[in-house]
Amino acid sequence: MTNSFSDFAKAKMILVIGSNMTEAHPVAAAGVKRAVLNGAQLYVFDPRRTDLAKLAKVHLPLKVGSDIALINGIMNVLITEDLYDKNYVNSCCVGFEELKEKVMEYSPERAAQICGIDPEMIRKVARGIASVKPAMLMYTLGITEHTCGVNNVLSCANLQMLLGNVGFECGGVNPLRGQNNVQGACDMGALPNVFPGYQKVESPEMRAKYEAAWKVKLPEKNGMMMPHMMDGLVDGKIKFFYVFGENLANTEPDIHHVEHCLSSAEFMVCQDIFPTETTRFAHVILPAAAWSENDGTFTNSERRVSRVRTVKEPPGESKPNWWIFKEIAKRMGQDWESDSAQELWDNEISVLAPQLTGIKYSRIEEDGLQWPVPTLEHTGTMTLHKDGCFTCGLGNLTPVEWTPPAEVADAQYPFVLSTGRRLYHYHTRTQTGHTKGLNELLGEETADISYADAERLDIKDGEKVRVKSRRGEVVVKAKVTDQVPAGMVWMAFHFREGNANWLTNPAFDPVSLTAEYKACAVTVEKI
Repeated sequence: MTNSFSDFAKAKMILVIGSNMTEAHPVAAAGVKRAVLNGAQLYVFDPRRTDLAKLAKVHLPLKVGSDIALINGIMNVLITEDLYDKNYVNSCCVGFEELKEKVMEYSPERAAQICGIDPEMIRKVARGIASVKPAMLMYTLGITEHTCGVNNVLSCANLQMLLGNVGFECGGVNPLRGQNNVQGACDMGALPNVFPGYQKVESPEMRAKYEAAWKVKLPEKNGMMMPHMMDGLVDGKIKFFYVFGENLANTEPDIHHVEHCLSSAEFMVCQDIFPTETTRFAHVILPAAAWSENDGTFTNSERRVSRVRTVKEPPGESKPNWWIFKEIAKRMGQDWESDSAQELWDNEISVLAPQLTGIKYSRIEEDGLQWPVPTLEHTGTMTLHKDGCFTCGLGNLTPVEWTPPAEVADAQYPFVLSTGRRLYHYHTRTQTGHTKGLNELLGEETADISYADAERLDIKDGEKVRVKSRRGEVVVKAKVTDQVPAGMVWMAFHFREGNANWLTNPAFDPVSLTAEYKACAVTVEKI
């Protein structure tokens, strides 16, 4: 996030694109609701009429996977009607002429043909969002989980820079991270192309820095990404697979293929707090301490590094994750010096990662600090790119072309399936599935369909239906709802039997290799 959660309730205008915040991020959504109660204008771009969409001044029910076309159409209006922030663009950005050339190809009429929103509504929205400054833009996995996910993100950034909304309180581009401490994991280098602090693996200077600190020789090339790892288990390129806190057998698309990959591993280790569908494939399971049994830090979506303190001792043989890694390293001939989470942070992480230099345990005893914190005197950064001063110098306006989902509805599979989360459970229920009350609130998966489709197929609410794709099928109850438009089915992946990932398409964004969980073709049959 470029901005802070404290901005949410104070914002004058909020654009929410591809996010069902009230269910997927209910705490953050509370700030948005407060802003609306205080008079903020809320615009929601979402195929579904979610609870948040019902609070919006304008809800744009665009077709699944058409975000770029819609945003390009809006920017077309901003430029042709001279509504964009020319001073900001001229002084803070580069690439305007290239962006203009591309979005001029997306008249509201052409955009409407792709996204299903009336051309006059596109013009109305463009004029509306240009009338209030600054405006906050928020998005979640409804933007990133597409084969054009990276381009979707670039489109959101283009729109906010064109409006002059980046670098100001209550503005910016604000992705809400999908899981707890995802931001912190990325900050620590849990990506195949960077060291801690986003320092590039393929940079000789950065490699030399970490080789000196870690006293090892490091690879010169980026590591592998998830889809390539999974396929590597089958063709033998990957011999050993270490799964740390991830239930791949339920979260990855096309579960049949995933299980084939996992069963092909020569040697597989799982490190987790509970048995999962993935630990069934492990040759060794290492029991880890849960967050409340651990000492360390979490970093949330607003880049705030906060302390995590041990509430109770880990049960049985379970140990803190850092301790497990250190003990394995010791048996491989490495004697790591740090002997606690605090030593790891104070003596290594904050020394090597420039954004974190000013963060020490002694400084985050209370409310934490938002990176970048470059010095011990620095009080943290609530807003990135302040007043248009981008970290890289100038903001890059990047023209992007709309591309359709890898799989679209056809005569054989006439529905578009999109997936996500429901309020009462989290991911594959590794944790929430052990909570009796939550299972009573939501005990099974459903296929959400429109009233129009239910009437056409003679399906009543609560009746069993078969949802089938080119990869698999599930039998679940139908949930007939006004949230879903005709031609669309919506499901989650919380339950094993009705898991949407038996159906989802393992097509990936070519840059991020994020799977297209948000769009695949299915058919629905009454049983």
